[in-house]
Amino acid sequence: MGLAWDYKHEFMSRDELHALQSERLVKLVDRVYRNVPYYRAKMQEKGLLPGDIKSIDDLDKLPFTTKQDLRETYPFGLFAVSMEDVVRTHASSGTTGKQTVVGYTYNDIQLWAELMARCLTMAGATKKSTIQVAYGYGLFTGGLGVHYGAERIGANTVPASSGNTLRQITMLKDFGATHLCCTPSYALYIAECLEEQGIDVKDLPLQAGIFGAEPWTEQMRKEIEARLDIKAYDIYGLSEIIGPGVAMECECQKGMHIMEDHFVPEIINPDTGEVLPGNTQGELVFTTLTKEAFPLIRYRTRDISVLHYEQCGCGRTSVRMEKPCGRSDDMLIIRGVNVFPSQIESVLLEMSNTAPHYLLVVDRINNLDTLEILVEMDEKMFSDEVKNVEKYGEMIRNRIESVLGLNAKITLVEPKTIQRSEGKAKRVIDKRKLS
Repeated sequence: MGLAWDYKHEFMSRDELHALQSERLVKLVDRVYRNVPYYRAKMQEKGLLPGDIKSIDDLDKLPFTTKQDLRETYPFGLFAVSMEDVVRTHASSGTTGKQTVVGYTYNDIQLWAELMARCLTMAGATKKSTIQVAYGYGLFTGGLGVHYGAERIGANTVPASSGNTLRQITMLKDFGATHLCCTPSYALYIAECLEEQGIDVKDLPLQAGIFGAEPWTEQMRKEIEARLDIKAYDIYGLSEIIGPGVAMECECQKGMHIMEDHFVPEIINPDTGEVLPGNTQGELVFTTLTKEAFPLIRYRTRDISVLHYEQCGCGRTSVRMEKPCGRSDDMLIIRGVNVFPSQIESVLLEMSNTAPHYLLVVDRINNLDTLEILVEMDEKMFSDEVKNVEKYGEMIRNRIESVLGLNAKITLVEPKTIQRSEGKAKRVIDKRKLS
């Protein structure tokens, strides 16, 4: 048993967890039925009364909640408390449709801090740590979520926010950060800037990074760990559920432990809604058991993942979710082939001579979908002979085709020409008119 923040709940038996989840679910259903007209109507449509839900085993009787439900009730229609009890409002960073608005009571904020304290402790953080929070603050949940957790464990918390990378590097050096928290793409950009300035990462006290808010692959993890000389941990969350802190990797890094005493996960068939067994890939669904202001029942995340119930080597008993391999709603379908950007990223990072920066451009020409992949060369490849560059582009094309079963145009571009991101990296430009 390694370092943990909440031994009682992180290591409780599955029977104890089942009883706790059941008790909390019964209370949740009764509360939303009474306080949220939208949920009451959805339950009545299914002929359900709160008394019909007697344990966590009845979860699949309840209706799903979708992003569309949140938009239809914008901004506060799914809140289960009076606005007088809401002490914080966040909103999603989505660029299509209305923003997703979420609220927190005082108790919700305290819960969030506790969950993030668990996460940071899993990454080896203690009250002796210095945690540089380079997630964005403001309406985005990342920055403040990590911030409150870092303060909860008593760590020295540096609220750097995202952007101003030269200042980030100065703070990493001068303040002695042991833990860096940001998006994985921004971590690579920081590594790139450190190299440009001739700073040896081994001279920094940095020990670990906690990276999330966008998809990333195991190959990208290895790249970050090598270039920053740290252990890179994956964290999962989404604003609708609470923000960061829904799930986190332990030192075993065999999936992210879901905080099951507060969030019940399911995996469903995204087409039929059927609940799937463990170790089966499907869409991730969450029910929030303890949130007061903005509880959600069976919220369809659209993230594609797998749940593993076997006990982890760290001793924690909670289910582990695999890193999402894509999303069921922003999955690209190109000439009938399902394509996730993470698949292409894995191919590129397995190969040498390319930087971990790429852009997918999808278009439709003469009623035929096309895929162009812009791949940034490293300095060595860029200075190589043209015939070698062309040969390497062909190697990438063949590898992509073998993995995806799809022919793509590969365009190798000069170093540092693909736009860097200090937040979520933009990986896809879809020029097709699909609506």
